[in-house]
Amino acid sequence: MNIFIAGLSYKVNDADLSNLFEEYGTITSAKVVVDRQTSRSKGYGFVEMEDNEAATKAITELNGAEYDGRTISVSEARPREERPKRSFDNNRSGGSSGGGSRGGYGNDRY
Repeated sequence: MNIFIAGLSYKVNDADLSNLFEEYGTITSAKVVVDRQTSRSKGYGFVEMEDNEAATKAITELNGAEYDGRTISVSEARPREERPKRSFDNNRSGGSSGGGSRGGYGNDRY
């Protein structure tokens, strides 16, 4: 079963997440999601457990628990939804179509 964990401290890493859940059963994988640009945790992650019964127990007991100074939310992960591919039709070709924000650096002619 795949488990979603939200509200993690930004200091928590994959090993910490695995250690948190291993008392409930065998961990197949544990992954804290990190931002690609900053390599900083996004504050959530996923744990996969072999046994569904053990995973359900972990969810029940850890949801709302405090971990590393933060209250975490733990639930069964939902399957990732396919996002529709972006269409660049309808004047969305990436170029300027007028209007929009006029803010930014060096733009004091307002």
